Amino acid sequence: MKFFYVYILLSKKDNDWYTGYTNDLKKRFKKHNDGKNLSTKHRRPFDLIYFEGCLNVDDAKAREKYLKSGMGKRSVKNRLRKYFETVHF
Repeated sequence: MKFFYVYILLSKKDNDWYTGYTNDLKKRFKKHNDGKNLSTKHRRPFDLIYFEGCLNVDDAKAREKYLKSGMGKRSVKNRLRKYFETVHF
């Protein structure tokens, strides 16, 4: 069974999020932290703070789009409330 992962990274440099999707989360996370992604190269290093698995790529894309929206960001902040209480920016 193949999974597609929607993930959120937290930049340790600017404390901002990056949301994306992939079919190989471990490899993709390494690429972000190794500076091999142009859109995040200047914002590394990152912590992986959230991920979800989907069985269909279109579902993962739709979920990524939602998590990038205002309501999606609020949902993640609420879901990770305890995590954000312990992280000091």
